[in-house]
Amino acid sequence: MATKIVAFGQLLYFCRMKIIDNTLVSEDLKEIFFSCDLSQCRGDCCVEGDAGAPLEEEEISILEDYIDEIKPFMTELGRKVVEKNGVFDYDVDAEMVTPLVNDRECAFVVFENGIAWCAIEKAWLAGKIDFQKPISCHLYPVRLAKLKNHTAVNYDRWSICKMALVKGKQENIPLYLYLKVPLIRKFGAQWYRKLEKAFEEETKR
Repeated sequence: MATKIVAFGQLLYFCRMKIIDNTLVSEDLKEIFFSCDLSQCRGDCCVEGDAGAPLEEEEISILEDYIDEIKPFMTELGRKVVEKNGVFDYDVDAEMVTPLVNDRECAFVVFENGIAWCAIEKAWLAGKIDFQKPISCHLYPVRLAKLKNHTAVNYDRWSICKMALVKGKQENIPLYLYLKVPLIRKFGAQWYRKLEKAFEEETKR
């Protein structure tokens, strides 16, 4: 067990971490209960904020390869942004992120009945591509941070997701179970089994 100081805005708090292989996993993943409620949040995590979704370097190549298959699922404004600026941009920390439309929603956002959906994922669901969406989007509300020798796996507190916390409590779904598929996608099944075992043993104690 490790303890790390995590900063959110002007707030600092001590966050207990599990060491799983080369990752430091916040205990929040066990203690926070979470289940997305799109009827309440309307997919605002893809709209609000000051930058697009974080992208890994290999994901940029994937998006560039598949952009022609994704474009039919995008809005006209989203297509224009990508055609002009490419499939990625840089945030204030010089990290690669998805581009934005008018400094607001992600360029890959499409709206249906007032709810934000992902054009990349729509292309995947339609069988046009074999890439579901950026891993940062799939993992949300978990965010990854690269440290010197580890990758930190933290819960990102955001008021937009407050109803997801209510629904998660009602359905009794801890965050690490809710995010089982994307966590395995990112770190592998063996890693996830180690995490699951560590959390289960701690719960028994």
